[in-house]
Amino acid sequence: MEDVIQFAIEPTKKKDNFFQRIISSFKPAPANDEGTEQKPADAAITTPPNAESGLKRTLTGRHLQMIAIGGSIGTGLFVGSGSSLTTGGPASVLIGFLIIGVMLYTVVNALGELAVMYPVQGSFNIYSTRFLDPAWGFAMGWNYAMGWLIVLPLELSAAALVVEYWTNSVPVGVWITIFFVLIIIINLFGVRGYAETEFVFSSIKVLAIIGFIILAIVIDVGGTPAHRYFGVQTWHNPGAFKNGFHGLCTVFVNAAFSFGGTELVGLAAAETANPRKTLPSATKQVFWRIALFYIISLLLIGFIVPSNNTRLLNAVGKTASASPFVIAIDLGGVKVLPDIFNVVILIAVLSVGNSSTFGSSRTIAALAGVGQAPKICGYIDRKGRPMVSLLIAITFGFIAYINLAGGGPTVFNWLMAISGLSGFFTWGSICACHIRFRQGWKHQGHTLDEIPFRSGAGVIGSWIGLILNILCLIAQFYVAIWPVGDNVKPSAKAFFKAYLAAPVIILFYVVYKIIYWKTSSFVTNEKMDVISGRRQIDLDEIEKEKNEESPHKGFFKRIYKFWC
Repeated sequence: MEDVIQFAIEPTKKKDNFFQRIISSFKPAPANDEGTEQKPADAAITTPPNAESGLKRTLTGRHLQMIAIGGSIGTGLFVGSGSSLTTGGPASVLIGFLIIGVMLYTVVNALGELAVMYPVQGSFNIYSTRFLDPAWGFAMGWNYAMGWLIVLPLELSAAALVVEYWTNSVPVGVWITIFFVLIIIINLFGVRGYAETEFVFSSIKVLAIIGFIILAIVIDVGGTPAHRYFGVQTWHNPGAFKNGFHGLCTVFVNAAFSFGGTELVGLAAAETANPRKTLPSATKQVFWRIALFYIISLLLIGFIVPSNNTRLLNAVGKTASASPFVIAIDLGGVKVLPDIFNVVILIAVLSVGNSSTFGSSRTIAALAGVGQAPKICGYIDRKGRPMVSLLIAITFGFIAYINLAGGGPTVFNWLMAISGLSGFFTWGSICACHIRFRQGWKHQGHTLDEIPFRSGAGVIGSWIGLILNILCLIAQFYVAIWPVGDNVKPSAKAFFKAYLAAPVIILFYVVYKIIYWKTSSFVTNEKMDVISGRRQIDLDEIEKEKNEESPHKGFFKRIYKFWC
């Protein structure tokens, strides 16, 4: 009775209206350390004090798998592969993408092991600070963030150019504005908005590539309205290789750009509900993406599209008409599909633009968490959005309008040069982090049985990945000094356009070393922090799950689980 009276005299709480809820969502997120282990007192200061940082864990298995399979498929594959074909020939494209594919397989496996073990904000950017050297982590983090910051305006411009395939009546600036507003709205919905959009975008891209592979086989054997048999004629005339070894070296950077974004799976680990169960499967999907979507599709394109095709040679910018995928369909005499595939290219461009906003904002917020960016950049609201970092990413989107000016393309080229080698440095650092983590883990008395998910490529795979990244940087250095082309002469301008990222990274590293010379040193095995950031994992629970699952798995089931 007293409870009833008390309830009657208490004032009824008013529900917030729609606008109040929106305003409230921008308030700071409450701190939450629950479920994570804290670092020991004698560990190096290389991780944020609060590993959870207020980010929402709303990503599920289907989100991660689609981000892994199709999240980074964009203009690099659909359009950029055309320039590789013209400079290197079909055989060089195949070899170059195979080498980068093998490298990425080892990188993603290493990242999967680390991200399952430490699903912290910033992922691989923070691992460099934690397992290698804080100065290197600073250089790598800002190099990665700058890379994605520049990609957003680049993709906005590319999207507007794709629309020009159909019409020139609407000014490019109008299309840039429309796509820019769309990406802003998507990212204001937080990580769930990004994930759901990428799930739809990636599904469309995956279906389109599977459909293209089937169509390309039909085109190659002469089963389309053109009734032309292609076979492997292009490998004889104009030839499998162009510009020899020099041409092969040029393929590596284009291939790296095409594979760029593969590492976003690790970056999303901090916002995943159960990374221990969902990340291993997502990382394994990369193998199928490399084998099916890249290698097979580019092999078929090499059979159909000659490397001296006029549309490839005369291509200016990232126009959809220069896409070897569209050219292959046109050569097959299929009238409607080129327009449909251009819609896919437009979706792919927007997808990469969306991913760039996610990647740059999360990276900058993570750098703020370890004191390598202004503290305000680490602000995260109640909806789990790093609002200040997101605002910085959005601000860079306005650079897309510079492309409308006469000197716009020149500005863009130099901005891209600053982070042009971002992928190689990032992937090499991930492999190095995995190698150092295993060394520190063993030195501190831990066993491999305590690691919930181990890289399928192992430490040897990480060494292979690291060496391949270094070789690719050497190959790009060779191309930067001696550019491809009979009429292209070596120059300082050509060199820095191709290799400016390296001195910029070195500059960031040296400056950080000088300013923080007392605390910035190579992380030793003794001081390495292998504890904080782990979501509480019980070794007995891991063994129990393995023992319960293994007897019920048949031979084919075990094979499937190994690869998928």
